Amino acid sequence: MSGDEDGSDSGPGGAPDPESGSDPGADGATGQDSGSAAGSGPGGAAGSGPDGVPGPGSNPATDPGTAAGAGTATGTGTGTGLAEEGVAGADVAESRGTSVGELPGRRRLVVAAIGIAFWTWLVARWAYHSTLLDDLFTALGAPDVIRSEQGVRAREPWFPAGPFEAAADAVGGVAASLGLASALLDWLRWVLDLAAFATEVAPAIAAGAYFTVYLTLVSILLGLVIAVPLSVARVYGGRLLSGVALVYTELIRGTPLLAQLFLLYFGLPLASMIGDVGFVGRGAIPREAVFVAIIGFTINSSAYQSEYIRSALESVDPGQLRAARAVGLTRLQGIRHVVLPQGLRYAIPGWTNEFVYLIKYSSLAAFITVPELFRRARDIGSDTFQYTDIYAVVALVYLALVLTTALGMSRLERAVAIPGLGGSGN
Repeated sequence: MSGDEDGSDSGPGGAPDPESGSDPGADGATGQDSGSAAGSGPGGAAGSGPDGVPGPGSNPATDPGTAAGAGTATGTGTGTGLAEEGVAGADVAESRGTSVGELPGRRRLVVAAIGIAFWTWLVARWAYHSTLLDDLFTALGAPDVIRSEQGVRAREPWFPAGPFEAAADAVGGVAASLGLASALLDWLRWVLDLAAFATEVAPAIAAGAYFTVYLTLVSILLGLVIAVPLSVARVYGGRLLSGVALVYTELIRGTPLLAQLFLLYFGLPLASMIGDVGFVGRGAIPREAVFVAIIGFTINSSAYQSEYIRSALESVDPGQLRAARAVGLTRLQGIRHVVLPQGLRYAIPGWTNEFVYLIKYSSLAAFITVPELFRRARDIGSDTFQYTDIYAVVALVYLALVLTTALGMSRLERAVAIPGLGGSGN
């Protein structure tokens, strides 16, 4: 059937061309009739005439080029529309396949700017609290460069609370004259009072955040070291190793983290054993409760991370390992050099979730006397009886930690992505 008969030859926008019945190139990729372009048979012989009509010496039944030309001519307009729909669908799929923690446009820049300011302040406070610089300057013969009183700098705020308190009093005076219409100003006054309170407790909050970040980073990395062999054993280890890894994973995931911490700290002699080590609790080395918390968080996190990595390894095409064996690699080498590099990339979103969870779960270390962020907030609330204010401030600090962590992991996912492998690499 020719292009004129079935109406497949179209002009611009898919309308029929009244003069020749052939596509002038508005919708075609090559600017010529697609039937003629595709109509040559194997070996370069011309197999069709204009509009996909078989030319002299051409047999549509035996010449694949002629058949292809006619078939292509009938589908030019429709194929172009489907291609455009496919591009639009790919754009939608790409917009939906965003990475964990990825924020669109300006919001990402705002979060990044706030995160940089937050971490700059936090690291600067940690350096200011530390006595390592004092010891260094004392050793160099300059003991008066930085004051070395133990614990004094940890109580010194950098920003005065007076301006916020004065603004709060001014807003309160205006609100008192408005009567029932003062609800909005009352909220503004509370925000200003909260800002003044935050400047006063900022040193203690920064000191607690140090232990929160310390526990989280060390535990997540040590947990990853345990989780990788566990996940490999689950997927490739055979019945025995897979069973052992399964028992470990389900036992840890099936019991509360707080119960695990209590067992390690109160039920086992870990704290006393660690405390007997001479350097524990001196200088920059934390005391034994911190080490017990790290052990508990590492064990708990390794079980969850192993499940994330296991599912990622199972998503890698089994043909990858067979291809590795075919080129001479052993099974273990194929897992290490072929499967794991791909699987660990797939596991980054799940690993980000565990990172975020561990930041918040680190607050459970307060119940075994670790002076982390939540423990500091609870102590401040006991001293000032401003529980609402201190927990609001601590919630903002946790939010800043979580958002910056998620944003950083999103950048890591894009940095290690392989183009064409997974959603983020396209």
